[in-house]
Amino acid sequence: MSVYRLLISCPDAHGLVAVVSQFILEHDGNIKEAHHHLDEQNKRFFMRIEIEANSLSCSLDDLKQKFEALAAQYAMSWQINDSAKLKRILVMGSKSSHCVADLLHRDHENELAGEVVGVLSNHQRLAKIASWYDVDFKQVAINENTKAADIAKMTQAVDSFNPDVIVLARYMQIIPKDLCEKYAGKIINIHHSFLPSFVGANPYKRAADRGVKLIGATCHYVTADLDEGPIIEQDVVRVDHGNSSDDMKKMGQDVEKITLAKGLQYHLEDRVLTCNNKTVLFS
Repeated sequence: MSVYRLLISCPDAHGLVAVVSQFILEHDGNIKEAHHHLDEQNKRFFMRIEIEANSLSCSLDDLKQKFEALAAQYAMSWQINDSAKLKRILVMGSKSSHCVADLLHRDHENELAGEVVGVLSNHQRLAKIASWYDVDFKQVAINENTKAADIAKMTQAVDSFNPDVIVLARYMQIIPKDLCEKYAGKIINIHHSFLPSFVGANPYKRAADRGVKLIGATCHYVTADLDEGPIIEQDVVRVDHGNSSDDMKKMGQDVEKITLAKGLQYHLEDRVLTCNNKTVLFS
């Protein structure tokens, strides 16, 4: 059943739940799911409501137009999305294939609330996997001596896919600031570490050297500040003194796949709202 997802973020005010619910009722809408949260520290209110599409007495466009006045009254940042319109997903990867392959297989099995429209890589290695899943593939190599020009080509390639969301599935290049700003809140990264621990390269080796008992992965939104964007999902697995860094890498890659898939699905289902540098997740 198709639903419309209403997302709201606004300054806290008395009676917001009642006001929004009454608006939906006035248009014969049937609420299928509803969540709300008040951030006491920032005095900001968040709400997510699913409305059965066929219950409404008006079209989606009319609903949006009528809601504008209410949204303006309460200074709301808001959006209404149709679940029937799948978001276009661009997957970006480098040489490591585990996260890319996992997402392509989930897409192939219709497990994602979106549609993978392409794979973009700075290496050719992922072309075979994309071909097997009948997904468009583009390669833009990033060379140190021509980096600025190559980054410009990469940006053009990203735009050519017209993505609604970009997934960095172990894409081992820094995303330029202008691209981060253009797709703000629409770029998701998987970091092979339980942030904020072991930021940067070789986290499994450094984790093994440190003698950690837990390793993990972090799915987060990308900002111009490396590995510091709002966190969507995290998970861990227990290790011990008998696990080498290679053991940890294999175990960690499984966690990476699951964590990325969960984080992406939350985003595709419009379950994530951001507040400063943290997220409100209505799971």
